[in-house]
Amino acid sequence: MNGPATPEQPLFTSRMSRGEIIAVLLYLPLHIWLLPMLLLSLPETAALNEIQLNVAVYTIGTLWMLLFAGRFLRRDFDPLCDHPFYCLLQVLTGYGIVLAFNMLLSALLMMVQPELSNPNNAAWNDLVISDFGKTAATAVFLAPLTEEPIFRGAVFALLYPRSRRLAYLTSILLFSLYHVWGYALNEPANWLYLLQYLPASWMLCRCYERCDSIWGSIFLHMTINGISVLSISALQGAM
Repeated sequence: MNGPATPEQPLFTSRMSRGEIIAVLLYLPLHIWLLPMLLLSLPETAALNEIQLNVAVYTIGTLWMLLFAGRFLRRDFDPLCDHPFYCLLQVLTGYGIVLAFNMLLSALLMMVQPELSNPNNAAWNDLVISDFGKTAATAVFLAPLTEEPIFRGAVFALLYPRSRRLAYLTSILLFSLYHVWGYALNEPANWLYLLQYLPASWMLCRCYERCDSIWGSIFLHMTINGISVLSISALQGAM
């Protein structure tokens, strides 16, 4: 089942090969559990702080994607070049919708549990303040290049021919869970912050589908993270 086509919007045809899908999905448990455990257990890397660990893990993730999904990334650049202004519009529209929903959800969550804050956001705030350069490089470049091939290129595009709704639902939920599960296992109240990632997850899928290119969601992801990092830095500088 393909999404609707218009004179501007191409049909959704973005696909990884079976081998690319397997290789990309295999990296997810490595990224979440095995790599951090390995790096912290080796004598040469055991002393890495949180910033250095993030840089190391996401650098390995980016290199993994370039190695095992590099041809997919190259193939998917062509649709972006065929509709550059349309794709730019989708990125800007997606960011505007994410911003509006995030402001609304933040206000609602403050009313529900004002004594708590999103621990993932708090962790990134601390990283930006501690080392802006490395954190910005990780959040703006390495994280999108690692995460988008997994949650959109593999999960979303794999399920899309079977069911567009299932593709959206699965990708949105997995991406949102990915950002909160570690904190929520320690403090169940943090499961509520899963809601804050639903708008971005939805818009990343929408941008991928409408641009028919993984680069659409990568650039939207870069925009969301980049403006967040700059906002944190600007607020810190104003204090």
